[in-house]
Amino acid sequence: MPAREELIFSDIPATRIYRYTPATNSFSVFREPSGQANGNALDPQGRLVTCEHENRRTSRTEPDGAVVPLATQYEGKRLNSPNDIVCRSDGSVYFSDPPYGVKAELRELDFQGVYRIEPTPYSSKEGSSVPVPLPGRGQGWVPPIQLLVRDFIKPNGLAFSPDEKILYIADTELGHIRAFDVLPDGTVTNSRVFCKVERPDGFRVDIEGNLYISAMVSVEIFDRTGKKIGEITLDQRPANVAFGDPDRKTLYICARTGFYKVRVPIPGVAMP
Repeated sequence: MPAREELIFSDIPATRIYRYTPATNSFSVFREPSGQANGNALDPQGRLVTCEHENRRTSRTEPDGAVVPLATQYEGKRLNSPNDIVCRSDGSVYFSDPPYGVKAELRELDFQGVYRIEPTPYSSKEGSSVPVPLPGRGQGWVPPIQLLVRDFIKPNGLAFSPDEKILYIADTELGHIRAFDVLPDGTVTNSRVFCKVERPDGFRVDIEGNLYISAMVSVEIFDRTGKKIGEITLDQRPANVAFGDPDRKTLYICARTGFYKVRVPIPGVAMP
């Protein structure tokens, strides 16, 4: 959370979300239980949006700490186990829904999709910059959910290019990152394989369009053309990454049981 200069990350098995404060190099529990939270992101209002394996939903944490559902079903059927999530500057939310956190006999959807949640309409109080929900669109309002893609085997991490014209999505099972053109209405088209990566997981993008991808044994770095240009090796498998610090040149890495950081030469894309 840039305003508070802290990093929020999940411990899925422990069903906790942690807060890391770089200024004091300290950790604290942000939320417990978390519903086996996995991916997290911030929306344009600075609110935390989260994928919850156990609860089979995405949620949003309001400024007062209330946790409200964003997406729980598609066409009347429960989601599988939402995994990773990203926000666009127009307020729309995109997330992947593989079946990792739900037993086969409990699945209601016979595919693993990627979805878009429509933006929550907001207005501003007169004389104030604080956004307030429009009438009928408060905490109890669940925005519409839209299926974008359903032909993934195991959709996982996702991120936008710096100009938000391309959406990248990992398919962990097939071992590649796919790229899609984003249309004006927020839907996607023109699917193509961007790069090959062994067991890709979460990833982020810097301001020059380079992708930092959690892979099998390292964080692999690809330029905007899909060419591998480097890697960051660890002593355990990474799961997700995020840019932080005021200059956004520190890459934070969540691995299987460890938490790492490394300085990089190019800043990451700022939150929308």
